[in-house]
Amino acid sequence: MKFNPTLTRRGFLKSAATLPAASSVALAANNDKAQAANGALVSDFVHVTPDDRIVVVVKHVEAGQGPATGLATLVAEEMNADWRKIDIVFAPSDNSRYANLLFGMQGTGGSTAMANSFAQYRKAGADALMRLKSAAAKQWNTAAQNIKAENGALTYKGKRATYGEMSAAAANIAPPAAEVALKKPGEFTHIGKENLARKDIAGKLDGSAKYAMDIRPDNVLYAVVMRSPKFGGVLKSFDDSAARKVENYAGAKAVPSGVAVYGETLWAAIKARRALKAEWDFSRAETRSSAQMLRDFQKELDNPGITAVKNGDADKALQNAATTVEADFSFPFLAHAPMEPLNCVIQNKNGKITLWDGCQFPALSHGAVGAVFGIAPEQLMDKVSIVSLLAGGTFGRRATPTSDYQSEAAHALKVSPQPSRPLKVVWTREDDIRGGYYRPMFAHRVRAGVGNDGNIAAWRQRISGKSILIGTPFESFAVKEGVDNSSVEGAANMPYHSANLHVDVRNAKTAVPTLWWRSVGHTHTAFVVETVMDMLAQAAGEDAVAFRLRHLQNHPRHAGVLRAAAEAAQWQSKPEAGRFRGVAVHESFNSFVAEVVEISLNGNGAVKVEKVYCAVDCGIAVNPDIVRAQMESGVGYALGAAMRNQITLKEGGEVKESNFPDYEPLRMSDMPEVQTVIVPSREAPTGVGEPGVPPLAPALANAIQAATGNRPTHLPFAAHGVKFA
Repeated sequence: MKFNPTLTRRGFLKSAATLPAASSVALAANNDKAQAANGALVSDFVHVTPDDRIVVVVKHVEAGQGPATGLATLVAEEMNADWRKIDIVFAPSDNSRYANLLFGMQGTGGSTAMANSFAQYRKAGADALMRLKSAAAKQWNTAAQNIKAENGALTYKGKRATYGEMSAAAANIAPPAAEVALKKPGEFTHIGKENLARKDIAGKLDGSAKYAMDIRPDNVLYAVVMRSPKFGGVLKSFDDSAARKVENYAGAKAVPSGVAVYGETLWAAIKARRALKAEWDFSRAETRSSAQMLRDFQKELDNPGITAVKNGDADKALQNAATTVEADFSFPFLAHAPMEPLNCVIQNKNGKITLWDGCQFPALSHGAVGAVFGIAPEQLMDKVSIVSLLAGGTFGRRATPTSDYQSEAAHALKVSPQPSRPLKVVWTREDDIRGGYYRPMFAHRVRAGVGNDGNIAAWRQRISGKSILIGTPFESFAVKEGVDNSSVEGAANMPYHSANLHVDVRNAKTAVPTLWWRSVGHTHTAFVVETVMDMLAQAAGEDAVAFRLRHLQNHPRHAGVLRAAAEAAQWQSKPEAGRFRGVAVHESFNSFVAEVVEISLNGNGAVKVEKVYCAVDCGIAVNPDIVRAQMESGVGYALGAAMRNQITLKEGGEVKESNFPDYEPLRMSDMPEVQTVIVPSREAPTGVGEPGVPPLAPALANAIQAATGNRPTHLPFAAHGVKFA
């Protein structure tokens, strides 16, 4: 295939001779198809069309984690539908109809898609089926309860009609006034089914699925933004005289985040930005290096913090403990680095603003874009709309409380030299990695002890790092008495019993923007807790699994996954020669995950991660294949961060890393075999997008200690003396 500079991702896929044929319906970008269908049975979440398609309106962003298939499964289950005839579309931005029931507003995050939608989407499916049955019963002169529904068809005494054939009549039937009974777990035929084909795969394979990066309206103008090279810097002035020499340059304008640089092509905008000269006011900017910042954070550990939890008297109990352990831990800033960098398209057509975006929090972005254009809250629904698209990964980055890149696009359009044209704003990979909103840097100090009985006598932990939520719109209800739960989650509520537990936090200051990163605070608290638990088990002379189980007597689901992972790894048997193992267990987002990491050392002492045994209890596993895929994804994402990833600020405050060569993603050769055990459960479903991440790094650290006798407590490991094969 010859290189074509105008070739799109979709065009490339269509021309690839080796591409397998797509076998299912292409993913739609919004719900226009269902809305336009004549004679359709339409509700907020389910549309049944005359051509026998059941269209499920998905209220959560699909960034690869699987909610589109999961929500469709819930509807298909209650409708006894033919899975091959299920389509998915993305909901418009509408808080009144599509709010996340756990957030109170439309948005995706915190591994809540299944947890908040499990009953809601099943009920939507059950209600739609009841309307279809009622329509058939009316035509066939019988009661609705006499109508059988199976595989997309209604039958009664020799009469038969497909859902599509009955959809027009059902459209005139009112939704059921009473609650329709939902299936019991023993009756499920779709939920929990293995090898249920994902609904977003075919479109991704043939290129018909649309990401924000694919949206290029006619007459589109492009923009990139020059931002301060130091966090907190403010634009003083800029000079675009050199940029004017760039072919297809279309102008530059100051915006709150810096300078928006416009071009007839994206490449023209990027080239013009490189030629642009700007002066910045760094008087309030972060000018420390990350090394100096970490030293400052660590100094904070010498002073009392704000108490997150205090039971008993940990300091006094430590004085009387039979054996104590102590350690300092540190964690760097981390970029989210999704494969699709941030981008969106925005248009102002006769005062109606439309945003095309792989939007993680439409409720926030809707208001933020409206605010830029001065649109009153009561007019938002009429004057602002968001077309939700697929997102090429997010890991939290597309869910900023400030709607940063959407607001930036709105500002850039508002001052655009050609404001009547649609505007596509793109962050390059370098913009994304250097652009801030990182997983916060943190430092921890722990001193813990065991008594003569081998039980945990005391645990004293201090945490220092920047709060994600202080100073954001979420502070009023998410920060209690100065404690941001996302800084201490996983530590303040650790499952291991100790009568003397004291965890406090120091809210360190920096102009570096911080944001939730896949599994949020659990990314560092799980590492600390599970590493210290291994240290305590060693001090008590006990097996690491047995020691944990003895302290999890009141936490059966923690214990259940720990036993399952240990059994899968044959923990009670010695590993084969040259192999070493470590273990960790953690709860996050109401899901429970245990992981056993098995490593080997080569002749130079370099570590190779050979296998990960993972056990997960996420309640009812709606789609087992997706659960396993997300556990594998979490293992890989966490492993890359544990091994090598860090964002470092140089002296003066500028970020060193810029792209994947120096913010290195996990390589295929790094990825271990992952064996996942899904623990059977009849509890309501909980999340799987994030909970696979936290146990990996501590289990790896514990395996490294078993292999070398040295226990790593500072991440990433490669920057602190650990070599990887």
